Amino acid sequence: MTAPAHARTSADLIRAEEPVLAHNYHPLPVVVARAEGAWVEDVEGRRYLDMLAGYSALNFGHRHPALIQAAHDQLDRLTLTSRAFHNDRLAEFAERLAALTGLDMVLPMNTGAEAVESGIKVARKWAYDVKGVPEGQATIVVAADNFHGRTTTIVSFSTDETARAGFGPFTPGFRIVPYNDLAALEEAVDETTAAVLIEPIQGEAGVIIPDEGYLTGVRELTRRKGCLFIADEIQSGLGRTGRTLAVEHESVVPDVLLLGKALGGGIVPVSAVVARREVMGVLGPGEHGSTFGGNPLAAAVGTAVVGLLETGEFQRRADELGLVLREGLEALRGHGVSGFRARGLWAGVDVDPALGTGREISERLMREGILVKDTHGSTIRLAPPLTVTADELRSALGTLEKVLGQAG
Repeated sequence: MTAPAHARTSADLIRAEEPVLAHNYHPLPVVVARAEGAWVEDVEGRRYLDMLAGYSALNFGHRHPALIQAAHDQLDRLTLTSRAFHNDRLAEFAERLAALTGLDMVLPMNTGAEAVESGIKVARKWAYDVKGVPEGQATIVVAADNFHGRTTTIVSFSTDETARAGFGPFTPGFRIVPYNDLAALEEAVDETTAAVLIEPIQGEAGVIIPDEGYLTGVRELTRRKGCLFIADEIQSGLGRTGRTLAVEHESVVPDVLLLGKALGGGIVPVSAVVARREVMGVLGPGEHGSTFGGNPLAAAVGTAVVGLLETGEFQRRADELGLVLREGLEALRGHGVSGFRARGLWAGVDVDPALGTGREISERLMREGILVKDTHGSTIRLAPPLTVTADELRSALGTLEKVLGQAG
């Protein structure tokens, strides 16, 4: 007989997954059972400081009381209607999200990858209906080393062979240029280009921050060439970088904005495409949809998330605590850290390869009560909940210093 989950050890539960769970992830060997704020607890009661925050899905921490209350209240009333009917939560969610982002119309979806797929469809429809690109010839320009999801269409324009190998044939219609290279972008955009799709900061690539002026240049180029600027802020948006959106660091407003992860508050999957009216207006009934997109539970939680961001508190926290993070990492430069890139409470940290891979460093930190995740090679990423304290950050950086010292 299988023991109940609460009576099984971490090792038991990890072994139980092996024969029945698809092996599409390689998680750290920790089994989380409870969480609150910036802390999680495993089945044996060991506590860990969460410095990953669900890849930014938990910007407001685990079980933020305002978000939990919004979910509880909605669970007692209505959870799903499908978009066959209206529901009483969706209008407010769309109105406040549009106002928060400075755009006009919202297409609610569920996951980040769905938002990207939906943004691609909207851009292509706009290219045919408004720009006049011949049917079937629309192209979208993307950046190398991007991460926008793992659906078949999205991996078609990935340069990560782990994501691509074995999944072809691939969807045509994409041109890949180097990130942070305006000259290459200029050359790639032509009369068939529907949109330029980029991450304002490339998260999965290692928190790669473009040069000052790059986003402004993308905005100017797309206007001049008559195509759309789509900003994928699924990881970088909603307070993570010290602004509501990462594009705000250059006062840029895209034509289309892709949001997800933190929009669901770590409770339910919520994503959205937010766009100018003349762009989103190309969609008509039956041309796109989602049974769960815009469901009342998601709309209630999403509205509560927008409410937290409307105060500006979390953006300020990320900005101020980001200085603590940068100072701590700067002190480690040359002492096991060969380099880092940080904006707000988000950092990609390059560890001296002689001290171990990113995976090995992550495992050592786990054993010391700090949860992070590697990206590529010897790079780890730090993205704690925006509710983390300065003391907790300093403690985590002290533990990183200890682990790197032991590895040396």
